[in-house]
Amino acid sequence: MSRQRQSLTLHLLQAREVAMSFFRPSLKDIGLTEQQWRVVRILSQQGELEINRLADLACMLKPSMTGVLARMEIAELVKRRRSEHDQRRVLVKLTATGHSCFENMSGRMEENYERLQERFGAEKLQTLLVLLNDLKSVKR
Repeated sequence: MSRQRQSLTLHLLQAREVAMSFFRPSLKDIGLTEQQWRVVRILSQQGELEINRLADLACMLKPSMTGVLARMEIAELVKRRRSEHDQRRVLVKLTATGHSCFENMSGRMEENYERLQERFGAEKLQTLLVLLNDLKSVKR
């Protein structure tokens, strides 16, 4: 009888849950969802992006992204606008409030990374990040 292979996808999801347990309390304290934080972080690093590209980078389905952005726009964290060159394209950028949110959270998130690194090990964390980056580059 053949040995059953371990589930890579299940292990990745379980590892994500452990990792997020270090960050969720900080997000809850300021009233941001994980998805909203991903949007804030990506836009702070990338600048203005087209919604489809933002959804891809944030690992969100496009319909979900629309709802997340609507709530973030109400909270004045992001601003959406139509492209001057192609009215079908919608671009998103952080507002001053969004940038402030990122700056205010960066220190707390760094502390969370440090706590995770203390528990897991700096070398192991770096190796994991390299391996995950390598895995992301694998194409079907």
